[in-house]
Amino acid sequence: MYSPAFDHKSSSELLNRNMRNETRYSAQDNRYRSAFTLIEVLLVLAILVVVAGFVTFNVIGVADEANKKAAKVQIANLASFVNTYRLTVGSFPSTLDALYTQPSDLQDVSKWTQLSAKPIPPDPWGRAYEFKIDGSKFEIRSVGPDGQSNTPDDIVN
Repeated sequence: MYSPAFDHKSSSELLNRNMRNETRYSAQDNRYRSAFTLIEVLLVLAILVVVAGFVTFNVIGVADEANKKAAKVQIANLASFVNTYRLTVGSFPSTLDALYTQPSDLQDVSKWTQLSAKPIPPDPWGRAYEFKIDGSKFEIRSVGPDGQSNTPDDIVN
């Protein structure tokens, strides 16, 4: 009586087939084990969002402080130019532009000198500096980040 289970050729084929199947399944199992789960990916994304929030908050705070310091330095330079203008011409300039371009209403144009090498720049927020004369005093003001005059964030000489 012939039994194929005991046939050498058919048993080796069965063994090879079983080994291939085990290899295939174990490769698939490893592939699934090496991937990230949705929970892990979402957790990493949540951590990245929190870190980005902290970084953004700190960068915005640093940039705002840098703009305020830049405005203070620019105002101090402009105030120095205004004082020099007053000493050389004998009066305050009518506008800050008179520090760069010669005003047309000067009585003695020979006294005027260009004090600013460049046109007067806007404040760090892109707005023009306010310039007011009150008798023997003057005021140079940046309206600050909110763009409103006479608020607590204004920067004044």
